[in-house]
Amino acid sequence: MIAFIWASLALLTVWYLAVLARDVARHRQGLAEGRWGATGLVGFVTNFFDVLGIGAFAPQTAALKFMRQADDRLIPGTLNVSNTLPVLLQALIFITIVEVEPLTLVLMLLAAAVGAVFGADVVARLSERRIRMTMGIALLVTAGFMVARSLDWIQGGGDAIGLHGAKLAIAVVANALLGALNTAGVGLYAPCMALVFALGMSPRVAFPIMMGSCAFLMPPASVRFIGAGAYNRRAAVAIAIGGLVAVPIAAFVVKELPLDVLRWVVIAVILYTAGVMLRAAFSK
Repeated sequence: MIAFIWASLALLTVWYLAVLARDVARHRQGLAEGRWGATGLVGFVTNFFDVLGIGAFAPQTAALKFMRQADDRLIPGTLNVSNTLPVLLQALIFITIVEVEPLTLVLMLLAAAVGAVFGADVVARLSERRIRMTMGIALLVTAGFMVARSLDWIQGGGDAIGLHGAKLAIAVVANALLGALNTAGVGLYAPCMALVFALGMSPRVAFPIMMGSCAFLMPPASVRFIGAGAYNRRAAVAIAIGGLVAVPIAAFVVKELPLDVLRWVVIAVILYTAGVMLRAAFSK
């Protein structure tokens, strides 16, 4: 099963890279202008922290607007196109270095992809404010349980690398929902971390699951943006290059972190994301 995932990710990478390279080659005249170094640095920094689970879209949006590197209408496409290759690399690395039971991994990745394809229309009808409020509160509750577990106030969490029976069914359904929410703009990383903890798995297992889920989701979406020309080519290429340099470095950091330290990193990421979601829910 792991070989199947590897082969699928490799095919997605080749397909996506061919589409991107062909489009960039056709419009290479406009690539020389702009701040390559600064935009590449943005890609490096944001993707380094993306590997830790913080997410790259929000800080990249702020940077692109501040640096005036892309029109507002091109920002969604630029974010997707620029981060697809780094996310594919994240998935390939973490599926290799972090052990997960194959059945759990394959089913959760497929569930996220199915959720994104078939659940997007349903999620799109929901109120964005209510989605963010619900997710923000749920993440706060999960972070509270994680803190209590880390301080030995309660027993919970675990070190499992796979799920079976009812827990596996819950994980598949929940990750399908997260895949659908991801298409609505709610990031998958932090909720997936919370889901993994709630079901008793090791925090380290969250990384190949959440990165693999996004690696299957992003290439098709990005190809659509490329086909429509709805992205800033120079900014996307610069961020992608910086991200591809940052991902292996950050992956080494995550791999070397002791499990207790990694658990606190996950807690910080979940609290940060909960705060961002609740702030967005209560703002106008």
